[in-house]
Amino acid sequence: MSPNNEPRLSKAERTAQAREQARIIRDAQLKKQKRNGWLIKGGVLVAAVAIVVIIALIVINTQKANTPVADSGPVPTNMNTYGGITLGKDGAVIAPTTTEKTVDINNLPAAPTAAAEKVIDPEAIGIKATGTGEPVQMVIYFDFMCPFCNQFETSYGAQLKALANEEKITVEYRALGFLDRFSGGTNYSSRAGAAAACVAETTPNKYQAFLDTLFANQPAENSKGLDNAKLKQYATEVGAADISSCVDEKTFRPYVANTTGLASAHGVSATPTVFMDGEQWVSTEKFEDFSARILAAKK
Repeated sequence: MSPNNEPRLSKAERTAQAREQARIIRDAQLKKQKRNGWLIKGGVLVAAVAIVVIIALIVINTQKANTPVADSGPVPTNMNTYGGITLGKDGAVIAPTTTEKTVDINNLPAAPTAAAEKVIDPEAIGIKATGTGEPVQMVIYFDFMCPFCNQFETSYGAQLKALANEEKITVEYRALGFLDRFSGGTNYSSRAGAAAACVAETTPNKYQAFLDTLFANQPAENSKGLDNAKLKQYATEVGAADISSCVDEKTFRPYVANTTGLASAHGVSATPTVFMDGEQWVSTEKFEDFSARILAAKK
């Protein structure tokens, strides 16, 4: 008898017991392997589905990016037909006076056959002397990739805001796509201008902040510029509403194309091109002297 008063197992019984334990362990291992196999298969399936989804998104976004820009499109609610948004005191948006809801590049006037020294018929594009007692109209044609436009805004932006806050001037920005050819095929100037129009459409009081941010992060000429994701990010960072669908669907690319074509047709050939009270600023005169002269004449 064993110390526990239990009968000793025979050799055959011990062998049978060992075989049974081995079978139990083997069955458990087989179940574990089968379970792991299903988990692996499931993981592979999930990964495959994820890859398919990613590829589909890439294809969709690529197709959107490669979609040609339409000839016609809407005018942003808070911008005029000429391509401008007008800002007054504290950056408040002044409602446009034009009433057209759409633009079409097929309706643009013919471009001049020779380079013009000054803009042709500025009144036809909403540029004219301001009435007595009214804030002086200032119009700035610019390009988001233009370093001289950035320099102009950096040098005079604070002064212009101060004059607008004193209700001595209004500042109208008109974004052009002149430098698209210098953005590595990405049409950055037009994309940035259209993104700014999206901001003007959804959150117009954030237009100035968006413009300032794009200039602060201005890409170099002959680079691909900021991608659409970065443009959307900057819009969000300045507090604008989501412009994702507006950018992805190229909602205001026809508008920027029309603005660019219209400006060219009237002899705008460089950026920045600046007007005050209907008069075009030329670089032979310091801007400080030009603006002081214009404002003095309105007193």
